[in-house]
Amino acid sequence: MRFPIDALLFDSDDTVVCMRPVARRVWRRWAESYGMTLDEVMARVPVHGRPASAIIADLLPAGQVAQAVRRLEDAEVADALAGNVTPVPGAAELIPSLPAHRWAVVTSGARRVAEARLGRLGMLPEVLVTVDDITHHKPHPEPFLLAAERLGADPSRCAVVEDSPAGLAAGRAAGMTTIALTTTHAAEKLEADVIVKDLSALSAHVSHDGRLEVGITRG
Repeated sequence: MRFPIDALLFDSDDTVVCMRPVARRVWRRWAESYGMTLDEVMARVPVHGRPASAIIADLLPAGQVAQAVRRLEDAEVADALAGNVTPVPGAAELIPSLPAHRWAVVTSGARRVAEARLGRLGMLPEVLVTVDDITHHKPHPEPFLLAAERLGADPSRCAVVEDSPAGLAAGRAAGMTTIALTTTHAAEKLEADVIVKDLSALSAHVSHDGRLEVGITRG
């Protein structure tokens, strides 16, 4: 399967960057510092596709949230700079094949955390939209629409690559093609135009007329 688009818009966590080891390591230590276990955090509130500030606001009194968010972000940046970050399968092959002006990362995370992780992997894009840039986060379409605007791309000619229901909903609301990865959710829990295991199922090249063509291998 192959189709032409203007740009690919990627989520970061568990779409480009493998986050399960980070969650077990950084979030576990953070939760324990507030008298919780990681299992309790995940049982109490939805976590996938949500900003850390929103998760923490559901867990702690309002007066503690800002400090707790800074504490978590400091730990996440330090963890990334220490080299404790790995790409999702296929990312190291796909990302370098994309023209710089034809892709972006759109994440619900903080800019400094995203820059630390993506920079460590050598995958820092020219266009990076984070929770610091927007008023409404996923599943609202604003993050993806802003990325398309910054790339100068027609939203209807963009494809969103996501692992979470909230991110896919945001892509659909933006009028974009949606590609789901089953890195965090089973296929039956994801609504998308295409569902694949990870980025190893995707390939891309620029056609003779300058279009970005994305190839998909189902397997």
